[in-house]
Amino acid sequence: MIVFTNGCFDVLHPGHIKLLKQARGLGSRLIVGINSDDSVRKIKGVGRPLFSQEERREVLLSLDAVDEVLIFDELTPERLIKEIAPDILVKGGDWKEGEIIGADFVRERGGKVVSLPLVGGYSTTALLERMNGKKGTAAKNVGDTVEISLRQHAEVLAALSDQQLDSIRQCGEILIDTVRNGGKVLICGNGGSAADAQHIAAEFVGRYETERTALPAIALTTDTSALTALANDFDFKQIFSRQIEALAREGDCLIAISTSGESENVLGAVMTARKAGCRIVGMTGAKGKKLASLCDACLTVPSDRTARIQEAHITVAHIWCELVDAAFTAK
Repeated sequence: MIVFTNGCFDVLHPGHIKLLKQARGLGSRLIVGINSDDSVRKIKGVGRPLFSQEERREVLLSLDAVDEVLIFDELTPERLIKEIAPDILVKGGDWKEGEIIGADFVRERGGKVVSLPLVGGYSTTALLERMNGKKGTAAKNVGDTVEISLRQHAEVLAALSDQQLDSIRQCGEILIDTVRNGGKVLICGNGGSAADAQHIAAEFVGRYETERTALPAIALTTDTSALTALANDFDFKQIFSRQIEALAREGDCLIAISTSGESENVLGAVMTARKAGCRIVGMTGAKGKKLASLCDACLTVPSDRTARIQEAHITVAHIWCELVDAAFTAK
């Protein structure tokens, strides 16, 4: 009875140990998938992981509960899960069953999906902040001056150039492939990210420096006046998922925007789009590891401030437009 779970497992803490022991107790063999160093950086940002993939693998293998450790390069373990075909798929309680990659595949084969309760008070990020004497990195909004905001803006864009070039290019390639193969782009986001989605859709549809056919882009909306029937029949957090079900086709691309990376509405849309055979491009902030780990490629802005994150999202969207433009106008 094969049990599978996955994660970065950068700095092991009591929460990890309890999860692994409980997971092993569900079957006769526990296989742990760990993100490669490159995929950890894409999900958690520069400075992570603290330990290399081989070091993390060695530590995990020293535990009695762990039988095998496999490293995967993608942001999600979907390929690995399909290769292993586990009988039981396990994640920690911060992941709802509907958010767990590979859940449908395991259930279709008669297996089980289990979300185990977390041990409260433990996280590698919180541990690192405590070691560094920090309570968080978010700048205060109160008393910010124009100069401070402009400097933060410039610093974030500089950090994007230093840290996110590969991710920006990878996302751009997915968009180019989508258009080249006749697909469309769906874009969703809540609150301020909804405005970003509308802006990005307008950019893709109408803003190009050369005359050519526009990229087919649709901004999904949470405007209940336009979605009365959906709002009456379904919970608000299902609206994006229902729109994806109606509009998405295999080969399309979803751009999922959430500054926190925790929006249930957006995460639900991502999982529904994956089922439809869409590729996923994420846009999030420094703490958006959940969204990032569900995407094929993700822009993770190295900032905790919503304003700075959203500014960066719009800036990169303009760059993606330029990449698409260049790909289809090159002679």
